[in-house]
Amino acid sequence: MSSDTPSPVEIPHRGLITMSIMLATIMQVLDTTIANVALPTMTGDLGASQDTINWVLTSYIVAAAIMTPVTGWLSDRVGRRELFLTSIVGFTSASMLCGLSWSLESMVFFRVLQGLFGAAIVPLSQTFLLDINPKERHGQAMAMWGAGIMVGPIIGPTLGGWLTETLDWRWVFFINLPVGIVAFLGSAAYLPRIARRLRGFDFFGFAMLSLGVGALQLMLDRGAEVDWFAAAEIWFELGLAITGFWIFAVHLATGRDTFIDPKIFADRNFVTGLVFIFVVGVILLASLALLPPMLARLFNHSTTLTGLVMAPRGVGTMISMIVVGRLVQRLDARMLVVTGLCLTAWSLHMMTGFTPQMDDRLIIVSGVVQGLGLGLVFVPLSTVAFATLAPEFRTDATALFSLVRNIGSSIGISVVTVLLTRNIQVNHAELSAFVSPFSQNLKALSPAAASGDPAALAQIDQLVQQQATMIAYVNDFKLMLLVTLAAVPLALLLRKPKPAPGAGPPAAAHMD
Repeated sequence: MSSDTPSPVEIPHRGLITMSIMLATIMQVLDTTIANVALPTMTGDLGASQDTINWVLTSYIVAAAIMTPVTGWLSDRVGRRELFLTSIVGFTSASMLCGLSWSLESMVFFRVLQGLFGAAIVPLSQTFLLDINPKERHGQAMAMWGAGIMVGPIIGPTLGGWLTETLDWRWVFFINLPVGIVAFLGSAAYLPRIARRLRGFDFFGFAMLSLGVGALQLMLDRGAEVDWFAAAEIWFELGLAITGFWIFAVHLATGRDTFIDPKIFADRNFVTGLVFIFVVGVILLASLALLPPMLARLFNHSTTLTGLVMAPRGVGTMISMIVVGRLVQRLDARMLVVTGLCLTAWSLHMMTGFTPQMDDRLIIVSGVVQGLGLGLVFVPLSTVAFATLAPEFRTDATALFSLVRNIGSSIGISVVTVLLTRNIQVNHAELSAFVSPFSQNLKALSPAAASGDPAALAQIDQLVQQQATMIAYVNDFKLMLLVTLAAVPLALLLRKPKPAPGAGPPAAAHMD
């Protein structure tokens, strides 16, 4: 049986479809960060140790990373609509099982299921929004989608902390049930059916890419625990990652019927978009990974207060998304991207002025500016990157877009974390060198410490540690500032969108 899929202009219930898609997207994105603050509470209930409890996060990240690239093939094989609905049901069910976990082993298994089912939700949601909207509304559609992608990780830790403190850590997962039900019912009722495109599965290519992605994610997640390259495990995982990516690249260039069509990489806008989204991933989640522990360690903020201080960052992003969704069709996308990067760089420059003695005002202001900047980058980038791609490549392309953003986030978090740890030690050693019984400043500050009183010396050491930690955070912000500025020239590689050959409404749907 076959039926015609209406053109984007004629699709009914576009608003309800968008709401349902975004509910599913936010639900999936929230779970990348919402469980972080609940880990200490889970440790005792699941009989885990401080070292092994991190597998609750690692298992989800690795499973989702491995399954993301295969989204395009699966959607062609089983149907885009059918895969999206299956993903929502599987993700919601796995979330409930995570909440019912009775041991670390069961939790890790259910988190793997959650990652496997959830991997397709984000790329498919982006594909659907591009499909159901005419070309002139793609900017507004990407603004809506980007708001969910970028605000989700910001509110995740705050929501997770509130649920853990108010109810129980299990509600971090149970909260997905009502959201998943509404998202499924709305999607099942209104999502259009898209043509299936039968193609063989490239098992070898998928295996090599999965090996590379999985080994890289494991290396990035485990590195801090095992002291990075001092451990044989990290060298082994690095070797596997390089081997997997290298063989996959050769296979993609020389093989036939690969599960990712190499023609995608002939589109300059899309390839440049991948580089940009990698940088956005580094900046967005690296900042989010640094700020909560900084507020807790140096400013003694509670989880709730930390969430309130960081909330304006999400407000800035939302404002930016609303404005840029309308501007993207009127102004040159490259100008918007450069403006966004400059605002982001300005916010990071403000963050290099953080001190332990300041109040929360500078943190809030810099967060709002950074939210505005990242929103100005994300929406035109998501629009331009897919503007010149033929519709049949969209699902594969959105899967790659999500994968590269996630890899950028993982690499960014790992780099700033290892630099933070190293610089705290270096800064502490350098600052301590100025603390001696012969120092006139020390005698003036604390005569008891200068005379060798243990309590006074411990207090001085605490002050030195505080300053060393703050300097280390500032150094990380400077690094992200340089990365942001280095990305500005890449905007010159973006071209003004022209219709892709064969671009148009989705193809007619065919149901088996």
